[in-house]
Amino acid sequence: MAPVLQTVGLEKKFGGLTATSNVSLGIEPGARHALIGPNGAGKTTLINLLTGVLKPTAGRILLDGRDITTLEPHARVRLGIARTFQINQLFADLTPLETVGLAVSERLGTGADWRRIFGNRPDLVDETLTLLESFRLLDVMNERTAILPYGQQRLLEIAAAVASRPRVLLLDEPAAGVPEDERHVILATVGALPADVTVMLIEHDMDLVFQFAKRISVLVNGALFAEGTPEAIARDPRVKEVYLGEAGDA
Repeated sequence: MAPVLQTVGLEKKFGGLTATSNVSLGIEPGARHALIGPNGAGKTTLINLLTGVLKPTAGRILLDGRDITTLEPHARVRLGIARTFQINQLFADLTPLETVGLAVSERLGTGADWRRIFGNRPDLVDETLTLLESFRLLDVMNERTAILPYGQQRLLEIAAAVASRPRVLLLDEPAAGVPEDERHVILATVGALPADVTVMLIEHDMDLVFQFAKRISVLVNGALFAEGTPEAIARDPRVKEVYLGEAGDA
């Protein structure tokens, strides 16, 4: 199966520091893919390259076979790449209803006048409410985002990203800072997204990674160190040594 998102020899240097080193990676359509590695391995740098926040020093990025290496972030969003951040980027004074409604309106090209249009577009309202229900936010849809528990804020940020109808959804530590009992809700909700949404996530909680991912890539020092099924990664003595802190077999 041809990858929906692919990197070929991707490299990023900051002066004399190589943050991403010759990464060639393919993400299959509909994948549930995890990107793991020690702190400083270059995971967020790779996400920033994929989304256009950073420009690579060398290599290519392909979406459905199309070279998007030089495209700006907004152009990549229009082509179907969405992301969330380690620290959420929400509007604190908006409600979940307004946040997701705005995101849907932006996709439809009516974001500048979304409040007026929202009340006159039953289809837009229906889509917004469906997303809020899918992300378990209906009960708090009229509350200010600033007062929501952090787990619900993370769900809201993902819902807003999904409102763009992405082909590929990149999640940068979606469960970071979220209480233990709410982390599984986030990953279960993401895992229940339609099969045509390809998901790649960065996550440090290995229990969540192994529950969620069907395939795992391991970065070490900016380079692709290992890749495989969760079972293969869990058995790999090299991964245990450099990431899980266990001594590898001789």
